[in-house]
Amino acid sequence: MKIILLQTGKTMEKYISLGVNDFSLRIRKYIPFDIITIPDLKNTRKMPMQEQRIREGKLILQTLNKDDFIIALDEKGAELSTLEFAEQLSKIFQLSRKRLVFVIGGPWGLSEEVYSRADSRIALSRLTFSHQMVRLLFVEQLYRAVTVTKGDPYHHE
Repeated sequence: MKIILLQTGKTMEKYISLGVNDFSLRIRKYIPFDIITIPDLKNTRKMPMQEQRIREGKLILQTLNKDDFIIALDEKGAELSTLEFAEQLSKIFQLSRKRLVFVIGGPWGLSEEVYSRADSRIALSRLTFSHQMVRLLFVEQLYRAVTVTKGDPYHHE
């Protein structure tokens, strides 16, 4: 199974890009992993946030395949420990799906259509992070969980 991180808009901060790239390389040593970036919407200055979510949602849905297992990263999603996340990954890896897709929305979150398509929702924390920072936090947690599933000693508990 291939893991995809689907995100909207490019990463602006260099330190975030460097961290995401580092953990992406680490993840790829264990499992196929890619990041797909949907371009930022144009002319959004006067566009209502709900309209932005809907338009981004349409682009996200166009990127998904019918048989993808989708997990929306959402502040209202289930809060998991690292070991619980690793256990969830192990169960998903046993499914006959080609891709596991984690979706990070833009600054206004995800559309209802994307939430409806998602098989699951998880939260990284009850704290609020910028959608840029979530990228780095998520890939580190994904790496940590993958190393747990492979029995490697990165995670200490």
